[in-house]
Amino acid sequence: MTRAKLLLLAGDFVEDYEIMVPFQALQMVGHTVHAVCPGKKKGEQIRTAIHDFEGDQTYSEKRGHNFTLNASFDEIDPAEYDALVIPGGRAPEYLRLNPRVIEIVRHFAEKEKPIAAICHGPQLLAAAGVLKGRRVNSYPACAPEVELAGATFELVDFTDAVVDGKLVTAPAWTAHPVWLAKFLEVLEAHLRG
Repeated sequence: MTRAKLLLLAGDFVEDYEIMVPFQALQMVGHTVHAVCPGKKKGEQIRTAIHDFEGDQTYSEKRGHNFTLNASFDEIDPAEYDALVIPGGRAPEYLRLNPRVIEIVRHFAEKEKPIAAICHGPQLLAAAGVLKGRRVNSYPACAPEVELAGATFELVDFTDAVVDGKLVTAPAWTAHPVWLAKFLEVLEAHLRG
């Protein structure tokens, strides 16, 4: 397997599993993963939130862990990365207001690099204007934004993911096994050129 350099965009109250699991799993298989947050430097922390499905009409939210960033947002150059990972939670809601974040997301889309987004992560893709004509999944409450951005919302089971070219999306952390496996397939094909 070819090793890749991946950028993970996060912020306070990112979903706990959706940052921890891909961050660790992608490193476990040999990739370099730089987790960054606007306004924060390497070694600083962000707070996470745990979203759970407990029979209510929407997910519940609890305080998660502190996650230590391993790269500084202001020092990254998206051209140095092979792919982008966007976890969900509440972070994408406010990260999409940051012009530099939008610029970074557009770089990956315009250069046709692999992008993996889960849960509320597609909010960043919608805000960046890179979803027109794409098939996308997200947390179902984000479906209207995805569709308003010109994508087709593809409804799948909460344990499944959607692949459209180099874009891999899924509804929630319950889809991690399939979402990450499909992302790794897309990433490996991209690296082989």
